[in-house]
Amino acid sequence: MAATSKTNSSVEARPSVNEPQQLFVGGLMQQQLRRFDLSRRDILYDCSSATIEDCSRAIDAASATFETWSRSSPSSRRLIFLKAADIIEKYLHQDAPAILSSEVSATKGWIMVNMMATAGTFREVAGMATQIKGEVVPSERPGTTILVEREPMGVVFAISPWNAPVALTARAICMPLICGNTVLLKPSEFSPKSQNLVVRALHEAGLPAGCLNYLPVSPERTPAVTEYVIKHPAVRHVNFTGSDRVGKIIAGLAASCLKPCVLELGGKAPLIILEDADLADAVEAVAFGALANAGQVCMATERVLVHASVAEEFKRALVQRFQQVKVGDHTQDNSVSVSGMFTPIHAQRGPARDHHGPHILDGVTPDMEIFRRESFGPLVCLTEFRGDDEEAVRLANDSEYSLSGAVFSRDVMRALAVARRVRTGACHVNGATIFSDPAVPNGGWGVVPGTAGSAGSRGWRSLPRGKLLRWPRAG
Repeated sequence: MAATSKTNSSVEARPSVNEPQQLFVGGLMQQQLRRFDLSRRDILYDCSSATIEDCSRAIDAASATFETWSRSSPSSRRLIFLKAADIIEKYLHQDAPAILSSEVSATKGWIMVNMMATAGTFREVAGMATQIKGEVVPSERPGTTILVEREPMGVVFAISPWNAPVALTARAICMPLICGNTVLLKPSEFSPKSQNLVVRALHEAGLPAGCLNYLPVSPERTPAVTEYVIKHPAVRHVNFTGSDRVGKIIAGLAASCLKPCVLELGGKAPLIILEDADLADAVEAVAFGALANAGQVCMATERVLVHASVAEEFKRALVQRFQQVKVGDHTQDNSVSVSGMFTPIHAQRGPARDHHGPHILDGVTPDMEIFRRESFGPLVCLTEFRGDDEEAVRLANDSEYSLSGAVFSRDVMRALAVARRVRTGACHVNGATIFSDPAVPNGGWGVVPGTAGSAGSRGWRSLPRGKLLRWPRAG
């Protein structure tokens, strides 16, 4: 199904930061919602806000398109995603930097991470087009052959967040699309124009109208619209990335109508430093893991568990490294590494409310709220342990979150043994807690009974190549 000329012209127009952001439901419709720049507090642009009627039209469009898209050839789908990868990279030299900078306070480095990770996701997913395979299962009945096939489910509802708006939007929609599903995408109310970059790239690459329907929603309409879409009988699956508070609401709505959902929620990533760790490498990993995107990453290093025998040396080096980090207004200086928090209200959650720069909290113990509550800011907590690896593992696992972690030791086999016992979806040996590869699952081990932590796909372990991997040194 080809897009209309109206849709094509809108996609190719390369809208500026200040132009209105519209819905995309096989055509365009605008309703005005005032949107404020997060740093200057003036109006950044007007944005459409989807109503329940808009969502109903989008579901109808997605359902109708599913009949043809689900039967399209793998090679035709693959070509669209490969083209989209090239297109999203071109946006880096067009309006993407201005959009991400203005909308979510993204620094130059974080803009590059978002855009290139998205291109990587497009290309990785393109390769999956011919990997959706079935199997033959032996039958107890003589003369009977059982064929097990994997088929698309239908209409998928995807909700993606603001903190890595381009990369996480691509992750939410690409695999459903390549498998033959159609998608309704609800972006964060904080970053609709950034997340629309993914929609633009796919439709510019030739994705048929109706396959991907874009539904920005104002905060006051979000609860009713979200409930309506989740409970709609034509919507077959839900995925959500965001906070555990909202994740519980999404899960409850899906459970009320026995609908499958995938959740990737918050984190309080632990990084364990054993007594034989390369401290210089550990310092670099903590600085990156705690301060990337001003700590506004679900995999951010929020808890450092350091052996007492090396704690003082590590602390001195970490403070020195944090002091070297350039903090400021990224719109005035593109070499800034840590810029503003995404809203002033968000900054109030931190312990030093008059300053958004990096903070190190020493002497943090498990009975403190900060040991357990996700800060989602440029903040790292230091906790010493004096015992063996068993104590380190116990402290790391004393959390309701289970998304990412790391272990540092010159003895890689020892570190790997510890990493296997840390209850996280991903645990890195001599590497930062922030790492994602489009070829592997990303998610937590699930919720500890009685808590509200992460949930998602099965875990994996990484041994990073190059500088951060250290074999035991002679002597």
